[in-house]
Amino acid sequence: MTESWVNYAERIGVDLHLELSGPGGRRAALTRALREAVRGGRLAPGTRLPPYRSLAADLGVARNTVADAYAELVAEGWLTARQGSGTRVAERARPLRRAVDAPAQAPARTGGPRHDLRQGRPDASAFPRAAWAASYRRALQAAPSEAFGPGDPAGRRELRETLAEYLARARGVRTEPDRIVICSGFAHALRLLFGRDTPGSTGGAGGTGLTSGTGGTGGPAGGGVLRGPLGVEAYGLGFHRDLLAAAGVRTVPLPLDEHGARVAALGRERAVLLTPAHQFPTGGPLRPERRAAVVDWARARGSVVLEDDYDGEFRYDRRPVGALQGLDPERVIHIGSVSKSLSPALRLGWMVLPERYVEPVLAAKGEREGWASVPDQLALADFVACGSYDRHVRRMRQRYRGRRDRLVAALAERAPHIEVTGIAAGLHAVLRLPPGTERTVVEAAARRGVALDGLAAFRHPDGPASAGDGLVVGYAAPADHAYGAALEALCEVLAVA
Repeated sequence: MTESWVNYAERIGVDLHLELSGPGGRRAALTRALREAVRGGRLAPGTRLPPYRSLAADLGVARNTVADAYAELVAEGWLTARQGSGTRVAERARPLRRAVDAPAQAPARTGGPRHDLRQGRPDASAFPRAAWAASYRRALQAAPSEAFGPGDPAGRRELRETLAEYLARARGVRTEPDRIVICSGFAHALRLLFGRDTPGSTGGAGGTGLTSGTGGTGGPAGGGVLRGPLGVEAYGLGFHRDLLAAAGVRTVPLPLDEHGARVAALGRERAVLLTPAHQFPTGGPLRPERRAAVVDWARARGSVVLEDDYDGEFRYDRRPVGALQGLDPERVIHIGSVSKSLSPALRLGWMVLPERYVEPVLAAKGEREGWASVPDQLALADFVACGSYDRHVRRMRQRYRGRRDRLVAALAERAPHIEVTGIAAGLHAVLRLPPGTERTVVEAAARRGVALDGLAAFRHPDGPASAGDGLVVGYAAPADHAYGAALEALCEVLAVA
């Protein structure tokens, strides 16, 4: 079979001639020809392909033949398909060619890695634009005029009421709107709670854990509400530790094992920061007896537990773990955001506070809302109230579970010597490596354009290296069309690890 497609330029403006020949029928020939056109550079990244009906008419084939060829190339990553935008050549599908007279040189930087497998990054292409826009329009139309004046530092009442209902239903949080303070994310919450020049950061135990110099009222003397020393998990985000150090807060690492933080090691700390639903980054929930023990410790010491619920919505192979805050709302500060479930670009988060901390946090925040956009708050309130948030989370939970399963299957086939852990929940997995190989593997991945993190990057400088060598691989960030290529590159690195 040999046929030609030559009138592509009449529709799109690109001169192109395809020879449809070879074994396997018309679908296989068309798939082969399009793949070669992309690989050879005749179809540039971003080029829009004709609709099924038009191309089928040109070639004299059934529309299903064209649709199946397009679908196969989308699955392979050569093309992308998006409603309203048609089918286009994928940005990653760049031809491998070099100018004849030009000397060999490193590829030009494009502002990021070819394959992004870093943790903590949701799929940006999956943001629910249409549903969010609809909520935004409804929120603006329904908003009272005063909503466009100076903002309440606690956040819009509409959002706090909606969050109180949602968090009780979905996370087991016990609260009311007046105990919720809107912030711009977890880092902002830490800044409000600890400030940048909190006095007494190395003080002893006892008391309420509030800063001194406020006459016992819990005010924000020195720019913060709490003071250290602060217990933290031995593995966690270095950015948070740096932020606390800049505020003069000493952090004390808690050992970790397969059951989470070993809270029995807590002593004279005034507060402790935990990720009890899904320890970051090693994975796994804090076991029930340790959840109870840390609350008992906080009650006995007059201390407080900070609960980072960073990916509480995403559970796959185990029953959801409710918020630690539900055990004692007066001893646990529950902190969450939409950075993983929707997008970090929204800059919306919340603190669910014990009653004694509400006024000090509002005082630290200031008289006016200077961080979280009021229209965005109103839009999020509508987005949650109308059910769009639940639908989006369910859809993304299914998508991320599929991503995780593809990662596990690819490693079982291509790198069976690599153990995968921490995969029952969240947006990342931990790949265990032979001792002494982590740095070499991370560097090899970087040379192949694969961005990921080693476990050592998350270890507290004073904590034990109990997690061993490993990689923290985020499977959420790549778009669907790019995920296969990212897995292929990762497996090539690990095959020789």
